[in-house]
Amino acid sequence: MLDQSGSPLASAAAALHTPVLQWYDANARTLPWRDPSASPWAVMVSEFMLQQTPVARVLPAYQRWLERWPTPADLAAEPPGEAVRAWDRLGYPRRALRLHAAAQAIVERHGGEVPDDHAALLALPGVGTYTAAAIASFAFGQRHAVVDTNVRRVLARALTGVAQPTISPTAADQRLAVTALPSDVPTAARWAVASMELGALICTARTPRCGDCPIRSQCAWVLAGSPPYEGPPRKGQTYEGTDRQVRGRLLAVLRAEQGAVPKKALDACWQDQAQRERALDGLVADGLVEPLPRNRYRLPA
Repeated sequence: MLDQSGSPLASAAAALHTPVLQWYDANARTLPWRDPSASPWAVMVSEFMLQQTPVARVLPAYQRWLERWPTPADLAAEPPGEAVRAWDRLGYPRRALRLHAAAQAIVERHGGEVPDDHAALLALPGVGTYTAAAIASFAFGQRHAVVDTNVRRVLARALTGVAQPTISPTAADQRLAVTALPSDVPTAARWAVASMELGALICTARTPRCGDCPIRSQCAWVLAGSPPYEGPPRKGQTYEGTDRQVRGRLLAVLRAEQGAVPKKALDACWQDQAQRERALDGLVADGLVEPLPRNRYRLPA
């Protein structure tokens, strides 16, 4: 830990636990991956899908995915292109390939069961620091610092008094989250999801609902007068007219067909030839599209 249990920062963090947990018990959204019956695989699927994607968009895709592939073995038995097809419009479709590769690794290394060991999770394709901690915490009730954007924002405001955390995650964010982690294992697992929910629903980035916050009387940022953010500009992501949009159009054409698609069908989906070719080359390089003889393309087999 960064701080000993008796330090001012650790004491301030400990004072947040009870009000946040009580707020979560009364206000948590009912989400299928939080249901006690949700399998570790279901939790894992949700974590892959929720990366940079709102809950409302994830819910229908998540339900369809688990109806089709209720276990890692079910997904691993299909070609990776089917994962890309089922990913539909969730965005960042490389996540589908990584989830498919993780399912294959789970079958090959762990007998088809999502491992409960943090190091084994971290060794799976597509599973980084955050995802390994989230699966270990949410699926298996373990004690890990689960640090997403929402948690970083809650802790930055409540404990360090700044309006926003740094744009990119830092080692300091991780250390702060470890300092804030309850020592009791079951409580730590609940804190991980509760602090995340607080950031998603109350301590939001643009219009925080401080009047409804259970820790407003302890929040260093509120106590400092809610000073404005003074860091580098936080640019919103654009989509219209970008290569990301072109990639999405090309994949939509390929998803609509079970077999190979002639190049002319792809050419028809975007007018700018240079941008279209660049996007297609990128999809091929990422393994999301497979070129075939006679100028045809398909999702990876």
